[in-house]
Amino acid sequence: MRSRRPRWLAACLLACALPSQAALQLQLAEDALTPAQAEAARQILDDATRRLPAAWIESIDGPITVQWTNDLPDTVHGRARGDTLHLRRALLDDWIARPAGAADDDPATRATLAAVVHELAHVHDRSPRGGLSRDPRLLDLAGWQVGPLRFGLRLSNNAFTDRSPDPYELDSPAEFVAVNLEYFVLDPAYACRRPALHRYFAAHFGAAPPHPECAPGLPYLLPDAGDGQALLLELDPARVQSVDYLLAEGNDQAMSRWGHSMLRLVVCAPGRPRGPDCRLDLQYHLVLSFRAFVDDVQVSSWRGLTGSYPSRLYLLPLQQVVDEYTKVELRGLQSIPLRLDDAEIAGLLERAARVHWSYDGRYRFITNNCAVETWKLLHDGVPRLAEAGLSSITPTGLLRRLGRAGVADSAVLDDPANARRQGYYFAPASAHYQAMFEVAGDTLQLPSEDVHDWLELAPAERLPWLERGDLRASAALLLLEEAALRREELLARDELKRLLLGRHAKDDANSADMRERLDAVLALEGQLSRPAELLSSGYGLPERAEREALAAQGTQQAQRLREQGQRLHRDARAMLPRRQREALAAIEANIALLGARLRRLHRESGGLDLDHLSDLPR
Repeated sequence: MRSRRPRWLAACLLACALPSQAALQLQLAEDALTPAQAEAARQILDDATRRLPAAWIESIDGPITVQWTNDLPDTVHGRARGDTLHLRRALLDDWIARPAGAADDDPATRATLAAVVHELAHVHDRSPRGGLSRDPRLLDLAGWQVGPLRFGLRLSNNAFTDRSPDPYELDSPAEFVAVNLEYFVLDPAYACRRPALHRYFAAHFGAAPPHPECAPGLPYLLPDAGDGQALLLELDPARVQSVDYLLAEGNDQAMSRWGHSMLRLVVCAPGRPRGPDCRLDLQYHLVLSFRAFVDDVQVSSWRGLTGSYPSRLYLLPLQQVVDEYTKVELRGLQSIPLRLDDAEIAGLLERAARVHWSYDGRYRFITNNCAVETWKLLHDGVPRLAEAGLSSITPTGLLRRLGRAGVADSAVLDDPANARRQGYYFAPASAHYQAMFEVAGDTLQLPSEDVHDWLELAPAERLPWLERGDLRASAALLLLEEAALRREELLARDELKRLLLGRHAKDDANSADMRERLDAVLALEGQLSRPAELLSSGYGLPERAEREALAAQGTQQAQRLREQGQRLHRDARAMLPRRQREALAAIEANIALLGARLRRLHRESGGLDLDHLSDLPR
């Protein structure tokens, strides 16, 4: 901006409420101000500095000249250059034009005070007692994360773009500090919306403004909440007994070869005191899982390498994750307890909530995959782990480093049978399917060597044996037919991808309509995977009123998604090749036949023989 030597009509030391603030010397350049403007300027500076913590005041040990000018760019309200604050003259005029008795929520009051606090924040940050924008802990909390392959260097971009109070905070760490100190000083709700940052600033200054009581629990959206399950979960960290590193074992698929990293939350049932018995409350356990939201259904290796897929943090019921990996993908799950104390668990969950509501990262198969995202969550959420050298680009590598650092207790897997009983290991269903095959084979002499060969038979070829089994064999065969249906549905899904979105996708009207409906379902899924999309105002963690609105709107969106998804699933089936349609129908007929046969055998047995079904291997 244009510089000029101010003529001083007065140079004053502004009196403030706190004695320690007398050290702050704000010298008002009055030469271009009317008496009314000068008086208003003094009121503004007095009001702003009165709100600052004593340590902030004491860090500014020299006089600061304050100029109200028209020379700033249109989008800039103030600038701190050396020992001079330049503030927009229009803010001063808006302050004078305020209605009598205007409170802090008055737009002119808020904007003017924010401009002064913002620029004084820059002055403090540059002082010997400041340095906040260079503090590694502040950078962790702010979102300038350490990269896994950058030798401790931080990523240049900040991906915490959602639910931001002001996008200008993402411009640089210095602007992040200044924007957030505005809210720390001026917004009582800041303590609830950004609790970790509020504690950081309070510790730095040794004081904090008063704030109201926060809404209970940490809010998370459950995108796959079932019927009767609340879409918005308010998680109480005091109910989380422990956190496990949850590793889905690898398979032969390119994207799954090294496994998948997640965190399991061992949540105690309501009313149960925290303790080892909480591991039995499986229906309440949750999983934090970073996943790529694939908005075009197909997973492209190139797009995964270039970061075209959004990376989001999901909160999922444990049972859903277990079924997904063990029954559908036939992958085992290792659940390794992490040695974290209560405060570290609370801090980790609080960080996860901020990531859940604010983070919109880019998924990359190598440099920002599930292992890297999980490591960054541990690094940023538990300060002790930031110094442990845990960085890894593979899920198994991260587990090894957690073990070497004494954080992960892999000894729980030493006794495989006990690990399964205690829920430290969830075996892939393939072993269970083989056991069921052997149960049925002992009675029926099935025409296959193993369960894989049995499931490779056409449904009609399996049918004759389905009509011969006793109660025990029929129950085993029913489970295998259900497994066959899941496998056939996966094959059908892949075929639909090819038909609708592949290079040789059909261009007929029916396919175009189906693509349009698929896009609508994916758009709804996208909203539920990015919860900030459901709220039009506010920043940080949602407060009470926002949570109420979110619960209502989110439930409606989830219901729409279920209804549209069911219709799409039904109608898309008609697009499948005849062979696949017939295979699905035949397996469903086999399942219906076995269900009816089991009910009849049960009646004929007098209802007593079902007891021995509990002896079936699991």
